[in-house]
Amino acid sequence: MNPKVATTILPGSTSADAHAATALTAFGITKSYRNGWLGRRNAVLRGAELTVRAGEVVGLVGENGSGKSTLMKILVGALAADDGTIVRSGTLGYCPQEPLVYARLTCDEHFDLFAHAYGMTTAAAETSRQALYEQLGFARYAHVRADQLSGGTLAKLNLSLALLPAPDVLLLDEPYAGFDWDTYQKFWGLVAQHRNSGRSVLIVSHFVVDEDRFDRIIEVRDGKAVPR
Repeated sequence: MNPKVATTILPGSTSADAHAATALTAFGITKSYRNGWLGRRNAVLRGAELTVRAGEVVGLVGENGSGKSTLMKILVGALAADDGTIVRSGTLGYCPQEPLVYARLTCDEHFDLFAHAYGMTTAAAETSRQALYEQLGFARYAHVRADQLSGGTLAKLNLSLALLPAPDVLLLDEPYAGFDWDTYQKFWGLVAQHRNSGRSVLIVSHFVVDEDRFDRIIEVRDGKAVPR
């Protein structure tokens, strides 16, 4: 079955206005993987559906191997679905579970590279960079290469690169793995700041500790995304 082309609704268009209250919607998402060269196909997602509204924080939970990260990658366009449709309103920021960094680049060089890719102005990128350094407390590592960072600092950089352009929808896959308690609290401060500005956050985790921090929690189970 050929996957449908994901539909992107850009800010400022008439269609986007009609979907102003919805930041991200997925319909009938299916995905299977083949076990071995001639093996049977293993269905991971079986018509999963999900909606993230503007200005809310949504948790996406499920057991290991349930398809949480697969669904997240499909939502951001990093992985093709077998079938289904995705409607996006606005810009996306993505923090993958494994840091998407370059070993020989410093933190500052990562910010420069990603700012250029996002099309940010020099002034906007610098303002955002300095704010993230201060909020997450890793400015002293600005000139340190990624392969010399601790796991916790690498996680801070990984998160910061997703936050850099202040996207309308922030998708985070296990973002606080490796954070100490202080950084964990700072993380939730950033999430609250993002939500209070009218933006949306979707957080993938295999368990949820602070359920009161979420507006809604969705569980991926048996290939579906169901409210919990």
